[in-house]
Amino acid sequence: MNELEKIKKKINDKELVIGTGVTFSDSSITELLGNIGFDYIWIDIEHPALDKKDTQLHIIAARASGTASFVRIPWNDFVLAKPILDMGPSAIIFPFIKTAKEAEAAVKSARYPLNGVRGFGPIRANKYGLIETDKYIKESDSNIWKIMMIEHIEAVKNIDAILEVEGVDAIVVGPCDLSGSVGLLGQTDRYEIKKLMDIIGQKAVKSGKPFGVATGYNPEVIREWLYRGINWIAVDVDFNILQKYAREIFEGTKTIFSEFGNS
Repeated sequence: MNELEKIKKKINDKELVIGTGVTFSDSSITELLGNIGFDYIWIDIEHPALDKKDTQLHIIAARASGTASFVRIPWNDFVLAKPILDMGPSAIIFPFIKTAKEAEAAVKSARYPLNGVRGFGPIRANKYGLIETDKYIKESDSNIWKIMMIEHIEAVKNIDAILEVEGVDAIVVGPCDLSGSVGLLGQTDRYEIKKLMDIIGQKAVKSGKPFGVATGYNPEVIREWLYRGINWIAVDVDFNILQKYAREIFEGTKTIFSEFGNS
């Protein structure tokens, strides 16, 4: 059972799939997080300064720790998707999908002809040629999730049509950009934004497709998303995890010294 199959099984068993994000280039971070027990690592190449080599090393590190790798690419573009697909991640995340037409284009970029436009040149994806070509081609589509990121008001308006696109394996909500699309950037706790997120949840649950969210670690917010019906979640990101604990031990040590000096 590969890493993606493990995730599918957890969802079928009504368990929550939990991941976290990486933005730093050192793939040791992915290996560490995978060894902690995260089900997948969200490798973000939309915002951070990760190049293709960094990305592949993160994917390899995830595999080494028995963890799935979800890669978010910078844009819905088959040229950007192609080299990532050839690295063999467990999932590819397409940002800012707003219409069914855009979702269809994303799916086609991940599929070989005649069902898609992906050029053939898998390297790591077919274990450097160790997988027989016909077998690889036959299984390539089912071995990678095509995830559409819902993070714009237009996507909410078109959510039914997006979910109906054949080949869309899952969706994930980006709350911050969703709030920005209606002029309330970062105000994800506003009633108007929560209503939009409720709509997405209702539609996704009805469709039966796996439905997730990318969010920081906030127990109350996580509970809200569980009520909406998510079955997978990306919780926080490496630099946040580091800065929160680093600040805690720095301030804590200063406090201990202050108490010691006054004793």
